[in-house]
Amino acid sequence: MVMKCSNASSVASCRLTLRALLIAVGLTVLGNLWIDRAELVAHVFQGSEAVPPVPAVAFLLLLVALNPLLTRLWRRLALSRAEILFIYCFLAIAITMAGPGIVKYLFPATTALFYFATPENRYEQFQPYLPAWFAPRNLEVLRAMYEGAEEGGVPWGAWKGPLLLWTAFFGVLWLTLLSLTVLLQRQWTERERLTFPLLYLPLEVTGEGDGTWLGAAFFKNPLMWLGFGLSSLYNLLNILHAFNPSVITLGRTFNLGALFTERPLNAIQPLYFWYRPELIGFGYLVSLDVLLSTWVCYFLLKAESVGAVLLGYDLAGFPFPLEQGTGAYVALALFLLWIARHHWRDVIRRTFNFQRTASPQEVRRYRLALLGFGGGLAVLYFWLWAAGMAWWVLLIYWALIFAFALVYIRIRAETGVPNIWLFPYWQQEKAILNAFGSTPLAPGGDYTTLTVMSAVAFLPRGYFPSAAAYQLESLKLAEETRLRRSSMVWVIVLALLVGLAAAYWTNLTSYYQYGINVLDGGSIQGGYRCTLARNEYDQLASYAQMPKPPDRLRTGFSLVGFLFTALLLVLRTVFLRFPLHPLGFALATTYGDRLWGPFLLVWGLKLGVFKLGGANLYKRLIPAFLGLALGHFFLGGVVWGNLAMYAGDAGFRYGVHFG
Repeated sequence: MVMKCSNASSVASCRLTLRALLIAVGLTVLGNLWIDRAELVAHVFQGSEAVPPVPAVAFLLLLVALNPLLTRLWRRLALSRAEILFIYCFLAIAITMAGPGIVKYLFPATTALFYFATPENRYEQFQPYLPAWFAPRNLEVLRAMYEGAEEGGVPWGAWKGPLLLWTAFFGVLWLTLLSLTVLLQRQWTERERLTFPLLYLPLEVTGEGDGTWLGAAFFKNPLMWLGFGLSSLYNLLNILHAFNPSVITLGRTFNLGALFTERPLNAIQPLYFWYRPELIGFGYLVSLDVLLSTWVCYFLLKAESVGAVLLGYDLAGFPFPLEQGTGAYVALALFLLWIARHHWRDVIRRTFNFQRTASPQEVRRYRLALLGFGGGLAVLYFWLWAAGMAWWVLLIYWALIFAFALVYIRIRAETGVPNIWLFPYWQQEKAILNAFGSTPLAPGGDYTTLTVMSAVAFLPRGYFPSAAAYQLESLKLAEETRLRRSSMVWVIVLALLVGLAAAYWTNLTSYYQYGINVLDGGSIQGGYRCTLARNEYDQLASYAQMPKPPDRLRTGFSLVGFLFTALLLVLRTVFLRFPLHPLGFALATTYGDRLWGPFLLVWGLKLGVFKLGGANLYKRLIPAFLGLALGHFFLGGVVWGNLAMYAGDAGFRYGVHFG
């Protein structure tokens, strides 16, 4: 079965074929087995956190490399460019489901309250508040999951009901986010003409080139191999150093904070310069003003810390960057909705066919999108309301989740920063607690709202909403390469279902074979995800002993972040050449500690490129920087991501984390 593309109209129609779908499903299973072994069992690699996921890049390169051989063996076996791109989009979404922000966090978050219950931690007090359909309650089933079953078998009968319900929940959340991206696509792609920088990689790797084989022009470019070689050399030296510490290497970070040991300058600690080839490589595609704004705003945050010490204040967590990021994200979400107001008017007109010029397909698309978004929000709201969360808390909770998702999607579409944690994680929950305290959330000693909020902590900390950026990128990729839009929508939906099913299977199989307690970097009390779940319930128990009062200071800094972002938006509107971009402030407050160093470096390099050779030189050097990112994905991700699982202590000494 071959890819069929109809050129009868101005828009070609390349459909998803059965063989492409089967290959995508098979590679999803292989990718999940790899992620399970490397991230969960060996815990030496975090490839599912990468943007795009390392297995998706690995299989993209594999398919492109095998295609010339298949062409020589039998031309009909060769995959078309459209098929490879369908498979890539499928894998980018499906592999993400197995990551630590979704399925890996789901199981401990919904079960730790029962397995770890002791008289000392008072977990039993909160068990009745958690719905029975969240997870199995049988203690023997949970004991086998945390400690390992004697025969290693998964009791699928006990898990069948909860998994089906959570799949339905995730499916509704996914379709609601998809509806939002469909509603916004025309505004962002046609009116604002966002560039979607992360699409450069799959488009260049699968480019038609000189017609001999896919990606010929990209892979024959010596500048690409120069960048590829530099990042490969960096990773190779780190790998050799892991085996033999006498090998000289840059390592992963340089501690600049160690240079400032005296008060008040020691307030800038920690200050690490991270060597991140993928951030430098993809960062070359980020606009100069966003690059500048990120590191400048990060240093402004450090200056706030020094200023506080000078004034005699020594506050833990100051200047509360995530709280400021919360305000920044809310301001940006409101701004994005406002500047699209004319687009929303057109959507309503097309939905109800007030504009007779709208095509039947367009009318049907917007009707489905509006129905999907409105209906999805209602289902999501009802789901957690039925679980016991207070109605007014849910209004704020879901508003923040979708606001953060909207801004994250925008960041990916406009800047292409390759990081999945670029949002104020956990702040959807913490912002409510900071504003109101715990007492209004537990009226009359009823802790249902707080308990359910703790059990679904994978929503505010997990990156399910942020993964929705792959939806818009996939739709844009279909537009750029003349793939059938309906086929790409099916890819987006099926990738979620297949990815969840594969993640359930690999995670539960490993849990019941080894036990959660010794996986994910754990020893006897569970790994990182277990620690996060237990921290949630420990905090819940502390509220029962001593209610948390409203934290006006942190709430105030959320307001500071909101007002500062609003000020930047006004200045950018009034002064067209104002250098600071509000997205840079959002990036600095959420993950600035990882971004500032690479962005400062690439800002200087890019500024020099424009001074020396202008736009022409900038375009000529794009393959070099893509090669820099690709080399890191290949040697640090694909090669070391496999070798590190069997490298013993060396695998731990050089743990590659793309998050």
